[in-house]
Amino acid sequence: MGTESIRVLITDDHPVFRQGLKGLLQALGVDVVGEAECGPDAVRMAAELQPDVVVMDLHMPGGNGIEATRTITRTSPRIGVLVLTMFRDDDSVFAAMRAGARGYLLKESGAEEIARAVKAVAAGEAIYGPEIARRVLTYFTDMPDPRQAAFPELTEREREVLELIAQGRSNAEIAGTLFLSQKTVRNHVSNIFMKLHVADRAQAIVLAREAGLGESTPR
Repeated sequence: MGTESIRVLITDDHPVFRQGLKGLLQALGVDVVGEAECGPDAVRMAAELQPDVVVMDLHMPGGNGIEATRTITRTSPRIGVLVLTMFRDDDSVFAAMRAGARGYLLKESGAEEIARAVKAVAAGEAIYGPEIARRVLTYFTDMPDPRQAAFPELTEREREVLELIAQGRSNAEIAGTLFLSQKTVRNHVSNIFMKLHVADRAQAIVLAREAGLGESTPR
């Protein structure tokens, strides 16, 4: 999709910023079909005008951009929302992503970056400014493995035993895999049952698999 065929609705409560952004986009051949100064206006105008992209500020009097984004993406999934804001905090970034925004840029972004983002969002792509992309990447890189977060009451060895139980291994197989005696394995299994408040192996397997354990294929 070329820029000349992209229809954009600008949403921002600052008239001077809207005017500047409109001029920038029009100079690039983008068709600015409307301007809204608050979330509710954006929702109404998006429904009426059906633009390709809504450029959305987040914090505005009379209705915030997060709720507007959520409503627009739910009622008109074909419309892409590009957040353009001064807020760079994690809460704002991830709230916008959860609401369905396809892009997130800071207002300090250059004209070329904004134009590239509008075109990408119109094409159905997701795009983030460099700082926001680093923030998102760091967030997901630092997320703990849910399998490690599960069952904190277990020791590391008990977690290893539970992993093998979830794979359907017998006590003898677990003993061979971990180089333990079968008596030691039985003790670990008993401790696991007690700590997880389960009555038998079947219940332990259900809990473990719900937590993502046991996904490896038994050898």
